[in-house]
Amino acid sequence: MKEEDRRPDSEQLLRSIQNADGPPGGRLKIFFGYAAGVGKTYAMLEAAHRAKEAGVDVVAGYIEPHTRPETMALLEGLEVLPTKTVTYKGISLKEFDLDGALARHPQLLLVDELAHTNAAGSRHTKRYQDIQELLRAGINVYTTVNVQHLESLNDVVASITGISVSERVPDNVFDSAYQVEVVDLEPADLLERLREGKIYRGPQAAQALDHFFSLKNLASLREIALRRTADQLESSPRFQGEVKPKAGEHILICLSGAPSNAKVIRTAARMAKAFHGAFTALFVETSDFASQSEQDRKRLRDHVHLAEELGARIATAYGDDPAVQIAEYARISGISKVVLGRSPRKRGFTSPKNLVDRLNELAPDLDLYIIPDQTARQSKRLRRLRQSQEKFSPKDLAKMLGILLLCTLGGALFSHWGFANSNVIMLYILGVLGIAMVTTGRSYSVAASVLSVLIFNFFFTHPYFTFMSDPSYIATFGVMFVVAFLGSSLTTRMKRQARLNAEKAYRTAILLETSQKLQKAEGSQAILALTAHQLNKLLDRDLVIYQREENGELSPTLFPVSPETNCQGLFNQIHKKSTKKVPEALYGS
Repeated sequence: MKEEDRRPDSEQLLRSIQNADGPPGGRLKIFFGYAAGVGKTYAMLEAAHRAKEAGVDVVAGYIEPHTRPETMALLEGLEVLPTKTVTYKGISLKEFDLDGALARHPQLLLVDELAHTNAAGSRHTKRYQDIQELLRAGINVYTTVNVQHLESLNDVVASITGISVSERVPDNVFDSAYQVEVVDLEPADLLERLREGKIYRGPQAAQALDHFFSLKNLASLREIALRRTADQLESSPRFQGEVKPKAGEHILICLSGAPSNAKVIRTAARMAKAFHGAFTALFVETSDFASQSEQDRKRLRDHVHLAEELGARIATAYGDDPAVQIAEYARISGISKVVLGRSPRKRGFTSPKNLVDRLNELAPDLDLYIIPDQTARQSKRLRRLRQSQEKFSPKDLAKMLGILLLCTLGGALFSHWGFANSNVIMLYILGVLGIAMVTTGRSYSVAASVLSVLIFNFFFTHPYFTFMSDPSYIATFGVMFVVAFLGSSLTTRMKRQARLNAEKAYRTAILLETSQKLQKAEGSQAILALTAHQLNKLLDRDLVIYQREENGELSPTLFPVSPETNCQGLFNQIHKKSTKKVPEALYGS
């Protein structure tokens, strides 16, 4: 076939790039590959030259410096935007100049490496965020990315290659592209290019051949890339308005701070896309949530953000039995499939079954998918160990010892009055229950259970002031400890549940109050101020809300929890632009 026959019609290409009749904003085209070296940048530069020949204003915003002369030669004849220099830890880094690109405002901008992480101090953390701002400004963008950088495929690619990449792109960015062009190359040809030194040189090439670049790995990645491109057609803006088939599936995952939860989220996102179904991420807040470590809380926030990026709807339920909450939510919301991480079987009197067994009993119609993870068991043991490490409180210790002292004095009076030892035992059990109610944490009530048995044995059994002297009391001591321990455990659980119910009632009251006040608010500023005030009450945190001005810039407004909050100075340091003052009327009822 002649070169002229392959060349697209210039008028059609011009209309496509200019996006005259399309939706507002620029269009994104992604040159998609399954590995480095398949020719993504080369194909992008070739397409740029064709667009320029068709009369399109084309600028190379940033092209990753390559050691491939044939690729860099294609920059000749294209206007190249100067890079900006960013100094980080004494090292000068060349980065894409976003402000320069916005000021130049070409019809088509080339920005290589969609998954790149910007240097510290840049306006955006990731390059795909730079590209999103360019698209909002009406600039069409060509970019490149490899399959291993897609967020939902991170675990799949890592299981194939043994390498987990840190630079990842949310799937919604990939799916929002107006066009995805697969840059394909036979894996055998790619390996030959690597051996010839056309991709990497020296030791780097040898290391790539020994690890990532094997024929089996490349063939698997190629298949994944082709399948993912086919899936992207379902959400492409090119087919906006067309009816897409829906299978009616609704997939649910449970959010947690476990390290394995990210793999569960990505798996569920792929399933939702494959079934063309809805995707919901549910967080069940139990009474133990308040005692979670900051590391677990940070991971939970990361997992919520990951689920949102992969298209999940976030929901929250409250209760101490996750299985009941999940089953009830699934029944109300029409969930058809639940994806869970593997959880070890719990053993004991009160919880003999794990979450999967409970869900099978409570919701037998649900399809349950268990995602294995080799690190799950170890991470859960570490998490339980961290949660069991309660902070020592002298105040709670004094309460425990004080109540045990009162029980001992009461027992001495009972013995003096001739009451049977069973009455003294009941007095100590009552004391353990009281300790569980007035102290924080289970360790004090457990310690009280053990101490009450030892004190009773030492002071109230013959011969006095000795331990375990009468074997006939061994059964009595055992029963006394079990009753005291179970009683304290139930009391602690009821106290936590009461606190959880109180927090839930407070949140519900705030939301109801917000709904009533919003119905009376008039004007966007009044609605914004009211919403911020209600969020202050709900979260007990200072807020910064960004509003988009007519010129497209974001204008921050500070909403402190109270007028006395001294955070204006810190706010001014973070935001160099002038900030708005919060009206005093905001803090009225």
